[in-house]
Amino acid sequence: MEIGELAELLQETEAQHAAFESVAPKHNWYDWYAAYLVARQRGSNPDEAAFAARTFMADAKGIVIAGAP
Repeated sequence: MEIGELAELLQETEAQHAAFESVAPKHNWYDWYAAYLVARQRGSNPDEAAFAARTFMADAKGIVIAGAP
């Protein structure tokens, strides 16, 4: 991955995380980022990656968002 591509992916990740962070209890941002980035690198689209990150946070970290799929 080129530097510019990584920068774009990190910017996308930040934007996606903002929606999660606005409704989530206190958590470590890097856990969500890691799950999202891995999902994107494995071919998930942004919505699928955000779902994967939410699922990881719920399953591995106990951070559950009420009403989130």
